[in-house]
Amino acid sequence: MPHAPHAARTTGLALLFALSLASAAQAQTIGYNIRTGDVWVDTRLGEINDYGRRYREPFVEEMTGYYGAPRSLIDELLDRRRWAPGDVYYACALARSLGRPCLEAVREYDRNPGQGWGAVAQRMGIKPGSPAFHALKRGAVQTYDHWGYPIRVDQSVRVNWAEHGPGHGNGKGHGGWRDDDHGKGKYKDKAKDKHHGKGHGNGHGNGNGKGHGNGKGH
Repeated sequence: MPHAPHAARTTGLALLFALSLASAAQAQTIGYNIRTGDVWVDTRLGEINDYGRRYREPFVEEMTGYYGAPRSLIDELLDRRRWAPGDVYYACALARSLGRPCLEAVREYDRNPGQGWGAVAQRMGIKPGSPAFHALKRGAVQTYDHWGYPIRVDQSVRVNWAEHGPGHGNGKGHGGWRDDDHGKGKYKDKAKDKHHGKGHGNGHGNGNGKGHGNGKGH
């Protein structure tokens, strides 16, 4: 059998290739491929995934600031578990739309990881068209505003973050998270901050970026 060694080598290489693919699939805990049943949300998730890959720190700031997830959890998901940014965002967005911590959505996914995010959302009580789903959409609008690209719910638009991310476009890019005067988290747009607090009130109003406060001086 003169061709047996060659056949054995071919089989061995094929097996090695298959094992390497299996290892890669295992390393990528989820693999970004979310389908929510809503085209607008699916488009946003694809763009958010791209943003997170390009601009890690602004993405993490958004997850920890606006969505309230611990930095340690976001780092673990992105680094140790190799979740795609879109998956990390969706877990935290689902949780926030229900007023729950991001970790709860992560644990819900871990109970049946093979079922995907659609099953997770339904188990958590989020269905397309539900109040929680609309809250999730509004959350995406706020996130885009923080990242310097205002959009509207269900607006037909596609964003290329290579052109509109930090350091591009209108220069807003991303802000930072701070506590306001009442101890509540408040997003601070670094490009707009100089316009805030210039109202005509008595110093207790909140500027809206146009130089008008809501204090008693109106």
